[in-house]
Amino acid sequence: MKITSAEFIKSAVQGSHWPTWNKPEIAFLGRSNVGKSSLINSLLGRKKLARTSNTPGRTQTINFFDINSRFSFVDLPGYGYAKVPKKMKDDWGRMAEEYLANRRQLMLSIQIVDVRHKPTVLDLQLYDWLSYHHKNHLVVATKSDKLSNNKLRNSLRVIEDCMPETTVIPYSAVTGKGKDAVWTAIEASLKF
Repeated sequence: MKITSAEFIKSAVQGSHWPTWNKPEIAFLGRSNVGKSSLINSLLGRKKLARTSNTPGRTQTINFFDINSRFSFVDLPGYGYAKVPKKMKDDWGRMAEEYLANRRQLMLSIQIVDVRHKPTVLDLQLYDWLSYHHKNHLVVATKSDKLSNNKLRNSLRVIEDCMPETTVIPYSAVTGKGKDAVWTAIEASLKF
């Protein structure tokens, strides 16, 4: 896909603050520090559109980005970061679930996992929730450039065993590996 424009639109913490547009939306979900912002920036060919940080838990709102004036990327808060108050974690979970359950513009949920680690309990809970609610989703296994081909194959097999009813795409924001496959899934969900 050729990206002609990509801009941050707004941050929201509740449904009344979401954009009122009818554009299809692609949501990005994953643990804190798993590479959501890097994935978004890599897909769009931008360096700093979605904020990246070495400190987990920085994304604390739902962030909406307008892409080509035709659809939207939506960056949801990361889950699983232990160094924030429990109430804040609970609020993030409610905010994300409200969006995932109720947003009619949502066409695809992209769950991001770190290919170097077995999916966590929270990763599996999100996967189960998306599957149970029949949400169109795929799993992107980031940081694939950090493993040898053998280790990558083995890690992907573990993820696929844990998350058997979805597509798992290995991805590297550094090399661009997997970019075409992710865009193919996005375009299919947008029905362009």
